[in-house]
This record gives sequence, structure tokens and C-alpha cells, in this order.
Amino acid sequence: MVSDEPVVRRVALRPRCETRRAINYQAELNPEQLAVVMHPGGPMLGLAGAGSGKTRTVVYRVARLLEDGVEPGEILLLTFTNRAARSMLERVGQLLGRDANRVMGGTFHSVGNRLLRRFADRLGYPASYGILDREDSADLMGTALADVVPEAPARRLPGAAALLDVYSLVINPGRALDAVLGDKYPQFLGEAEAVQTVLRRYLERKRAAFVMDYDDLLLNWLLLLRRHPDVCSHLAGRFRHILVDEYQDTNHAQ
Repeated sequence: MVSDEPVVRRVALRPRCETRRAINYQAELNPEQLAVVMHPGGPMLGLAGAGSGKTRTVVYRVARLLEDGVEPGEILLLTFTNRAARSMLERVGQLLGRDANRVMGGTFHSVGNRLLRRFADRLGYPASYGILDREDSADLMGTALADVVPEAPARRLPGAAALLDVYSLVINPGRALDAVLGDKYPQFLGEAEAVQTVLRRYLERKRAAFVMDYDDLLLNWLLLLRRHPDVCSHLAGRFRHILVDEYQDTNHAQ
């Protein structure tokens, strides 16, 4: 376990309601898990292998925060799947004997979608914006490609599926287009300018249709925080504790 606070303080728990089961954290967790669960706050990274009880540790940390009087709405739980988030919150409810569904939990994409629905107007979208699946995104990318091809009929450009991969590899890791093309599609490196035009047209078509793809749920969430300090401050004040499960699978945008 790695923490920027080497000394872990154990916080005195507030009196529990008599209907709740008293959780004996020291008896139910090993020392490494206990250090994470009792961490007083601030950044902490837990390094653990398969079968070491990562999920159990996150569940008990949520339970401990709630026991300490943290409001459920002040906790954000980010997981690899929505199912994992639901399972964790159900387990918290079983531990505490009360509902924990007011904790916001889910994947980066699902949480981003929930927040963007509330603040979409800040980015020029209605709250009812549509979400493209992979097939829809490929179709729209193909339309964007068809828009550009007449302007460069002699050029050999990637197909819609490849362009969609390029777009994702640019958006999620935050890489330069030239670097992505050089690594994945070096045969098209000389057409970077035309590819950029297609991607720009793809963005324009999505905005005109008031739709987002899965990558946009991250990109637009990030843009929302960067361009609107009041929204950023609001969310920073709302979520006092952010727990990320499977952190090794996150990308730069997340």
C-alpha cells in the first residue's frame, strides 16, 4: 500500500443506530486492508494483486465513511462496470443494515453521462442528447469521410472503422494525431491533415445532431470541468471522497 500520509489515523466512529450491525474492522480486515479503510482522507493508492480483497476493501471503506457521518451523496465510487458498482453498494447496505444507493457509483462513462445530463446546456447540448453506440458512430464517421473525400479524391484515407479507432486513441490517452497514426497506421501518416479534417467533420456532425459517442462522455465531462470553473467547484464541493476501483485500467482522460 502506498500513501502520501505514512501514518494512518483511526477515526472515532459516531454512535451507530441500534438496528445496524457493529462492524469490527480490525477483526474482519487484514492490516493492509485496514490501512486503506481507515485512511483519514487525501490521496491514497492501494497496490494489490488478484484475490487480495480489493473489492472487499472498497466496500468496507464506503461503509466506514458512512458510519463516520459522511453523507452518501458526498461519495463517488468509480468502477470498471456498472454491475460492480451496484454489487458494492448492495454489500455496503448488507454491512450497515441500510440503503447505500444514494452513493453515486458506476463507470467513468455512466457517471459522466449522469453529470452531463445536468450541465449539458453549458456545452451547447440539450439534456436529452442522444448517445451513439459503436455501429452508429462508425456510420456517422463514414458520412464525415464521404464529406471530405470529394475534396481530396486522389488521397488514400483510412476507412470509417479505422478512423473511429484513431479518434478514440487520440481522445482517451490524450495523444497527438501524428503519434497515433505513426504507431497504428503508419501508411496513412502522410495524410494526417486530411484525417484531421475528417475527425473535425465527425465532431461537427455529432454536435449538429446533438449526439455524443462513448468517448465524448469523457471528453465533454473533461471540457465541462475545464471551461466552467463554477461547475468544477460545485462538483469538487459535492464529492468529498472519490474511490476508484481497478485504477490500473483508467486512461489519461479519465
